[in-house]
Amino acid sequence: MTTFDDILEEAGKFGRSQKRIFALFCLVSMPWAGVYVGIVFQGFTPEHWCRQPAAQEQRLACGWSLEESVSRTVPKVNVSGELQASSCLQYELKEDLNQSCELSQDLSQSPTSGCKHGWEYNYEGRQSFVTEFDLVCSDAWLVDMYQATLNVGFLIGSIAIGYLADRFGRKLSFLMSNLLNGIAGILVAVAPNYVSLLVFRTLYGFGVKGGWVAGYVLITELVGVEYRRTVGVVYQMFFSVGILILPLLAYYISDWRWLQVVITVPYIFFLSYYWFIPESPRWLLSQNKKEQAVRITEAIAKENNMTLSKKIETLADDNAESTTASFMDLIRTPKMRKHTFILSYNWFTSAVVYQGLIMRLGILGGNVYIDFLISGLVEFPAALLILFTIERIGRRLPFATANFVAGASCFITACIPDSMFLFKTAVACVGRLCITMTFEMVVFVNTELYPTFVRNFGVSVCSTLCDVGGIVAPFLLYRLAVIWLELPLIIFGSLAVLAGGLVLLLPETRGLPLPDTIDDIEFPERMKERVNGGALSNLLPSSDVTNNKSSAVV
Repeated sequence: MTTFDDILEEAGKFGRSQKRIFALFCLVSMPWAGVYVGIVFQGFTPEHWCRQPAAQEQRLACGWSLEESVSRTVPKVNVSGELQASSCLQYELKEDLNQSCELSQDLSQSPTSGCKHGWEYNYEGRQSFVTEFDLVCSDAWLVDMYQATLNVGFLIGSIAIGYLADRFGRKLSFLMSNLLNGIAGILVAVAPNYVSLLVFRTLYGFGVKGGWVAGYVLITELVGVEYRRTVGVVYQMFFSVGILILPLLAYYISDWRWLQVVITVPYIFFLSYYWFIPESPRWLLSQNKKEQAVRITEAIAKENNMTLSKKIETLADDNAESTTASFMDLIRTPKMRKHTFILSYNWFTSAVVYQGLIMRLGILGGNVYIDFLISGLVEFPAALLILFTIERIGRRLPFATANFVAGASCFITACIPDSMFLFKTAVACVGRLCITMTFEMVVFVNTELYPTFVRNFGVSVCSTLCDVGGIVAPFLLYRLAVIWLELPLIIFGSLAVLAGGLVLLLPETRGLPLPDTIDDIEFPERMKERVNGGALSNLLPSSDVTNNKSSAVV
């Protein structure tokens, strides 16, 4: 039977049509960066102190600067061996302090209490939801919830949209998710209080990731096997482009609400893709929709200035049974079960370490814009390393090595003293580079280890552990850093090293076409034989394939 890869030989494996569609989808990765790690700027927590009306009056009466007022009227606390102005305590000041401007010796023995009149912030020109809703001191954990609820939306949405993409099509799911993104994103920007902000943020996450995955699967199913990996890596590399653009936007847009609007606008623009992208012919064939698949394939060939032969009529069996995905398909058979477990854990680890290292920039001090920009530049060598190694060495070894090096970098960074700043920064950048590699590799390795009818759903299910990692990451980072700033790095390193060991248990997929059926996963020799033109039915007894779903495509 003629396969879709055979037809792509005639229609063009990566011709003008696929390049145009690919360019459009690359734009989808850019705003996702703002959604995923925008908390660094939208949830920025500046220096803050208890607001004290008496101290404010004294500052005006004595002509003190903000720094002088803080040094004289705010209690000192021990932070890592240094005395610093407390963010959460105030002196019990009297109302008649304006009688004297010599307060330092008078207040040192005064009783203290928690903030009673809110907080003052050293804004530095930036307004975040933290300063607007006073999410500091005892309410600081609510900042973690801002990121956690996004990942809750990712988790639910990726499963739901992943199922819909395999049930109703990649294109429809992609467009519906972007409609939701546009509505929810604007609602986040106009949220009147923090509770509504969290609700809208969850809805926002529901559509963003699922639509991104649907786009990823669609474009990889439109190109030939030798272009699939490059397309997947470059598609993700545009997320790094978004990482570079984000600090520039945040620098010039100081209000977190307007920054949210700017991040959301592209999703409204993506609705126009209805007229510019096709449905996946592979998916259409898996659903026994041959006429639509042939029509789209012919349109691709025409745009590529190619001519199809009559063998396109044998592309699929009209009597083939339409198949739909279910969770049991991912765990019913031994190898599918192993792949699901290992890939899910690697999604979890990549999310925890990647988000943790980025959000860590917001608590280290220094210029967050410059630090963020530099960390974004580190991601580009990751993509180049992947492109250089995956066709020469394979997937498994670079994937595992990147995890091992990322873990080792976290351990080493935690042990380097702050006095060796440049060396510590360099090692941390190596860790960031390697965890970026693992995050990019787990996506396309995931697509290569599942058959067509369950591919989108399988990637979505495995990536739910990425969302669990995203929920855990802010709590691990911000709460453990209070105990010891480097403690999160120890956790990150341990997770990454274990992930690398598990990757070595996966099969190598270099040079293999996308699998058609679960049989191709459980009995890879069958797929190799089919590619070589052999008869699959003669390889194993028919009883061996009982209860395994199959697909009539690819």
